[in-house]
Amino acid sequence: MARRFLFVLGSARPDGNTELLARRAAEQLPPDVEQRWIDLAAHPLPDFEDLRHDSDHVRPTEGNVALLLDATLAATDVVIASPLYWYSVSAQTKRYLDHWSGWLRTPGLDFKAAMAGRTLWGVTALAHEEPEVADPLVGTLNNSAAYLGMRFGGVLLGNGSKPGDVRKDTEALARAKTFFAQEAPLARFPYEAG
Repeated sequence: MARRFLFVLGSARPDGNTELLARRAAEQLPPDVEQRWIDLAAHPLPDFEDLRHDSDHVRPTEGNVALLLDATLAATDVVIASPLYWYSVSAQTKRYLDHWSGWLRTPGLDFKAAMAGRTLWGVTALAHEEPEVADPLVGTLNNSAAYLGMRFGGVLLGNGSKPGDVRKDTEALARAKTFFAQEAPLARFPYEAG
């Protein structure tokens, strides 16, 4: 199966440090690997409505929800490119992940089985020098991947606050060169490790 990467941009600022780092990593992908970039600010999703005890979700056929659903299902690799906002993913990114809950309950979709075995990656820029502050973001992505039986390639962390700052993070730029080349293990919940 040919690899198809979906880059989901979750920043509130266009061309920010997270996107810059994601694009730097994507430059290293082989030319035959398809890349699709969707900016959640340009394609906003409505608030997620939890219907699981009231009625079935209906597969969206138009609008941004349908766009994101179809792009997600078409991807072999989903890259969440979200800056670290209050120690986790951005509101736009969280809303996208919340919609996964509805897709899990959409008749005929079998979202969980469709996503099993695919790979989830993360890219984030943070203003702290200490990478541990991004642990909640990493946990959100890892646990989401584990729940769906996906592989998890980890999170490429870069340091930057003002636009363009991440260009000064030479270690992050070096990691970006090989980030997508690494083998992504099957995601496991923390309680399963050991």
